[in-house]
Amino acid sequence: MLINKIKLENFRNYDKQEIEFDKNVNIIYGDNAQGKTNILEAIFICSLGKSFRTNKDKELINKEKDYAKIEMESSKEDRDILINFEVNEKKKFYINKIPTKKTSEILGKNYVVLFTPEDISILNNEPSKRRRFLNIMISQLRPMYVHLLNQYNKTIEQRNFYLKQIKYDGKPEKNLDIWDEQIVELGSKIYEYRKEFIEKINEKIYDIHLKTTENKEKIKIKYISNIGKNYLESLKKNKNNDIQKGYTGIGVHRDDFEIYINENPVSIYGSQGQKRTTIISLKLAEAAVIYDEIGERPVILLDDFMSELDKKRIQGLFENIKENQIIITCTDSFKINNTKYKLYKVTNAKIECI
Repeated sequence: MLINKIKLENFRNYDKQEIEFDKNVNIIYGDNAQGKTNILEAIFICSLGKSFRTNKDKELINKEKDYAKIEMESSKEDRDILINFEVNEKKKFYINKIPTKKTSEILGKNYVVLFTPEDISILNNEPSKRRRFLNIMISQLRPMYVHLLNQYNKTIEQRNFYLKQIKYDGKPEKNLDIWDEQIVELGSKIYEYRKEFIEKINEKIYDIHLKTTENKEKIKIKYISNIGKNYLESLKKNKNNDIQKGYTGIGVHRDDFEIYINENPVSIYGSQGQKRTTIISLKLAEAAVIYDEIGERPVILLDDFMSELDKKRIQGLFENIKENQIIITCTDSFKINNTKYKLYKVTNAKIECI
């Protein structure tokens, strides 16, 4: 698939800007704080319905304005797609000029894989980052997953509130059964989605990483969940502990995964170079899974990612994504051998095609 054009109005530091992308490689360069990442953010919003930088929609609006708009034209083999995004007091999406009832309706219309320097935090001791990676990937390919996840999170929130009422207001414990059954039903489905996609990633990442490391490193991902074989029983056994702490300790909201290289956890024993290579392999595996699922290659977004890599890793990355459309942000322009590319220079939120 391809991102063909994007128009910005009052988005972040842009007043009005239109960019037409090449089907191969697009390099957007300029000094820091000029607006390069904002372009990738706009593409991400029109693909997944939310920013990868903020949860506050008002931050997307130019400080001097009271609304922001994005229009993105893309194409797949069988159709063209127009996504419009507007935000003022609320945010709205339109698909081919038809308003959506839910943000999740835009999922599956465009497919992107984002690389950022912060991705290395996926490997450190932050399970929420790893769950977010899984959630983003699965959401693009299984829009129903978003509905399940939202319902699950609401149910957990309600149960946690009631746990505090049991502790402080003496509410009856038996009423927890209402939420426990919902949590198990929703959580079991979420678990199966995650398990399925961890297996798909494992199928791809092994060969990708072996090739990237010249057959030196064998990689594997292990899915970690505390729900046990009998989810409901585990939840009920932990009831007293939950009441004391005021939150639910058992469930897929605490899921995690660990990545191993040559049977050693990367988070503990991996060098910085190994961690960067592992992230590249993980994202490339994500792109490969998307291709298998939809039969089209996702757009690759590289946000200042090149500065984190040496020449060897850069070459290896491009060898693996050369068939995808690529949109890169960086501080300096550079040449890519044997590849067609288009250069854009950003200065004070003004884009010039070089």
